[in-house]
Amino acid sequence: MFLAKVGSTDRADALSFSGTDAGFRLTAETTHKTVRAHLLVHGRVHGVGYRYACAATAGSLGIAGWVRNRPDGAVEAVFEGRDEQVGAAVEWCRHGPSVAHVTGVDVVDEPPEGLDGFTIR
Repeated sequence: MFLAKVGSTDRADALSFSGTDAGFRLTAETTHKTVRAHLLVHGRVHGVGYRYACAATAGSLGIAGWVRNRPDGAVEAVFEGRDEQVGAAVEWCRHGPSVAHVTGVDVVDEPPEGLDGFTIR
């Protein structure tokens, strides 16, 4: 098997060759790194459906985690999944639902914990 890194260390394409009676067959597999992002979203994010829209976005992207309101007026969220999908969720959080007004998003990368499903806390 030949393993080649493509673009970054977060993704690798594996090419394998196998012999058959008809010749050789080439198959390709792509592996993606599981990542975790912990966010604090600031602005007008309470009372505007932010958590519910966030959960719907996470569900459509197929990522795990949770979201909750904080007493200080921020929304806190954790996303776990494939790097591309988590990145898309983080980008969505930068604007949120149309009635929200996001003024800032703090993002901290953390080691994945193996979460399953997405919950509103």
